[in-house]
Amino acid sequence: MAGGFAGGGSGGGDYEGKVTSFVIMTCLVAATGGLLFGYDIGISGGVTSMDEFLLKFFPNVYHKEKALKAGGNQYCKFDDHLLQLFTSSLYLAALVASFAASITTKAFGRKISMLIGGLIFLVGAVLNGAAMNLAALIIGRLLLGIGIGYANQAVPVYLSEMAPPKLRGALNVCFQMAVTLGILVANLVNYGTAKMAKNGWRVSLVLAAVPAIIMTVGAVFLPDTPNSLIDRGQKEKAKAMLQKIRGTNNVDNEFEDLIIASDMSKQVQNPWGNIMKPRYRPQLTVAVLIPFFQQLTGINVIMFYAPVLFKTLGFGDGASLMTAVITGLVNVVATLVSIFTVDKYGRRCLFLFGGSLMLVCQIAIGAIIASVFGQDGLGTFSPALGNVTVGLICIYVAAFAWSWGPLGWLVPSEVLPMEIRSAGQSITVSVNMFFTFVIGQLFLTMLCEMKFGLFFFFAAFVVAMTLFIFFFLPETKGIPIEEVNRIWKSNWFWKRYMPDDDHPNTNV
Repeated sequence: MAGGFAGGGSGGGDYEGKVTSFVIMTCLVAATGGLLFGYDIGISGGVTSMDEFLLKFFPNVYHKEKALKAGGNQYCKFDDHLLQLFTSSLYLAALVASFAASITTKAFGRKISMLIGGLIFLVGAVLNGAAMNLAALIIGRLLLGIGIGYANQAVPVYLSEMAPPKLRGALNVCFQMAVTLGILVANLVNYGTAKMAKNGWRVSLVLAAVPAIIMTVGAVFLPDTPNSLIDRGQKEKAKAMLQKIRGTNNVDNEFEDLIIASDMSKQVQNPWGNIMKPRYRPQLTVAVLIPFFQQLTGINVIMFYAPVLFKTLGFGDGASLMTAVITGLVNVVATLVSIFTVDKYGRRCLFLFGGSLMLVCQIAIGAIIASVFGQDGLGTFSPALGNVTVGLICIYVAAFAWSWGPLGWLVPSEVLPMEIRSAGQSITVSVNMFFTFVIGQLFLTMLCEMKFGLFFFFAAFVVAMTLFIFFFLPETKGIPIEEVNRIWKSNWFWKRYMPDDDHPNTNV
């Protein structure tokens, strides 16, 4: 990942090497960690729309939803704090776990964190599938959250450190691709299990064990990154690994830069204090604001609660689940667009285009819902208007999937210098998980209180985040990971925080 300097060696970071099948395979295996996150994002909304699940764990919601089918305020069908806690508790646990994961990742390597995350997630999936009461259900969700906290902390760092500069964006986006595949699979599973006469929700929840097993087994066989090996004093092994992933023996320039980066990071005694220094203000700002804005796009309104949202809009049980499958499929296809364009057109281009399209869609969706339900929540979508709304939601999901979805993980992971990398990645994951928790816990209540205005609320944040990208985020496309610090010196605003020398002050 980003070493915050241009050390000796290559100087310009023009390292020799090629894109090897070995590095592609290792990155693809590591990226399956995103399956954990994606499956759980998709699965919760589906099971919370299943009558059997609601009747067992949330009978009040079940009876209220059935009563409102005959008429009443459609905005408030599913407003229940315990129901929202089922979805959101996972992300609160992930927030706390990310701090422990940062210590593990730095001390023992990235693959160990992925292994730990997979094992804990596996236990949580089994407990959820076997839950007989709400307490067991929530405990299982908390364990899933710990697993996700470890995976989301380690996988983006692993991918950034293994990938060659010219393919770093595409390989890192594979993590988000795995997330979208996990969401799609979860939606398909929910659509199938909803047709089961009994315990369909148990099947949906316990199948989360499958991606956990994939990541856990994969982590056993993954190699450590050269950066991690150097950090732990295994320089000869690190050089051999670097030669293997670059497909050449001539890696002296890159290896020397990695050594310098590691030596400097070890001089930093307090990375958490160091990241607060003015010279790291750009990286800290990106580490906080990008995951914050990613969640305030409102995407989790769709990803968490798609079946619930579509039922609120008047779709039947089967239709709401199928519509969630359609949005999941759009999510996957659009993420492919990002993989093939992120290293060609750059991060800023995708951010700005995606954000603009999301804004248009959110305003249109809010206006349509306002015209149908108004303030009192009384009304019914016509089939034609329902199809238009679903189409707009699909366009919105596509815009997110090629911009803020993958780039919300890629950009923070590639701009953090080695000396603050673990702390910075923990901040990114924590901010992401905290606001994911907030949205998961409050959305149904906000929908009940703010009604159609909720979509305009999220649209305002899309305006703010698009302006932030335009004015404050420099392009990182194609810049060697050890040299990415120089981009801040060329930005009109951030250059004031950058010292004349490229070496961080390590007297902490």
